[in-house]
Amino acid sequence: MTTRRLIVPLLLTVALAGCSDQGKSGQAAGGAGAAGQQRPPSKVSVVTMTKGERPVTRVLPGRAVAYQTADIRPRANGMIEQITFKEGSEVKAGDLLYKIDDDTYVALLEEAKASLAKAEASVPSAQANLTRYERLVNSGATQIEYENARVTLLQAQADVAQAKASLQSAQINVGYTEIRAPFDGVTTISTVSVGNIVTANQTTSLTTLRRLDPIYVDLNDSSANLLELRSAIAAGRLKGNPTQADIKLTLEDGTNYDKTGKLDMAELAVSETTGTYQIRAVFDNPDNLILPGTYMRATVTVGYEDGYLIPQRAATRNATGLLSAKFATADNKVETRTFEQSQVSGNNWLVTTNIKDGDKLIVDGFQSIADGATVVPVDAKVDDKGFVVESAAAPAATPAAKP
Repeated sequence: MTTRRLIVPLLLTVALAGCSDQGKSGQAAGGAGAAGQQRPPSKVSVVTMTKGERPVTRVLPGRAVAYQTADIRPRANGMIEQITFKEGSEVKAGDLLYKIDDDTYVALLEEAKASLAKAEASVPSAQANLTRYERLVNSGATQIEYENARVTLLQAQADVAQAKASLQSAQINVGYTEIRAPFDGVTTISTVSVGNIVTANQTTSLTTLRRLDPIYVDLNDSSANLLELRSAIAAGRLKGNPTQADIKLTLEDGTNYDKTGKLDMAELAVSETTGTYQIRAVFDNPDNLILPGTYMRATVTVGYEDGYLIPQRAATRNATGLLSAKFATADNKVETRTFEQSQVSGNNWLVTTNIKDGDKLIVDGFQSIADGATVVPVDAKVDDKGFVVESAAAPAATPAAKP
């Protein structure tokens, strides 16, 4: 009985020892499995940086304005007799737009012609009378008679000049009854119809004529950008002449206009309310694709600067507003760099400091990785629009070694 009591505790001790050894074995095996499932380095798309001469651009809001605009108003009183153009159509300089009833003006013209003929008829007799008194002034005619004859001739000649001026005025008034286009352009809706009475220089225009080819685009830029541009020019960093800048347009539907514009003028004053100044560009518009009042975006190339391009998709702004981007170091670690100065260059940022040839900029896959993380760089390129990243084929994974 005593022997049995000794055997039972001994068996329990052996069993507990076996369970303890199994638990330790299981923990060791679990630790080995976790180590085997550790997350591998992330693959990131990188672009190798190279320095070059890059365009410095500005993207500015703009609004189209007609190259020439004229509100067509009558310069004579009368009734509209004819409307000879189609509303909204193109007309050429000198084309007849409106015809005003000219009966009264033609009658005044004929009267002016008659007055001129009458005045001219009195000149020969006055001239002959003066000539006669010139011969007789020393042989019977008095000096007073001679002077009177001379004054009579001068008055007759003055009457002729006055009649000619009246005739010219009458001819002009007859011409005013025909309202013609002052330049090539497109008409708007007519505000009058045939039979309406109009008055000279009335406040309401008959129609508006606009020249659309070429066409102006008014742009607005901030005074801060103007100061920055002048500073870059003064420092010699910016090449080219901003007054000869090429300007490209993006229309309201997102398409690019196929004509390149040129700077026409820039106001030398800043708006007190908006802090902007106005730039006017001129574009060829042969198909009248751009209409006055249309809003659009203009990309202005203000010059060129040596530097590196960072696609906008690969860059962010930190809390202080500085441009920042992530790079893969030589040992494939992630680091974030900031840039004190940056310029816009198309769909990219142009930077000149804290970067060198051969640096690998991370352009995709950087959103979920932190500084110091190990990555696997994969060469890539960014298309001209700066949106699509076309990665080169990643290197094939090395097969795991067999035990």
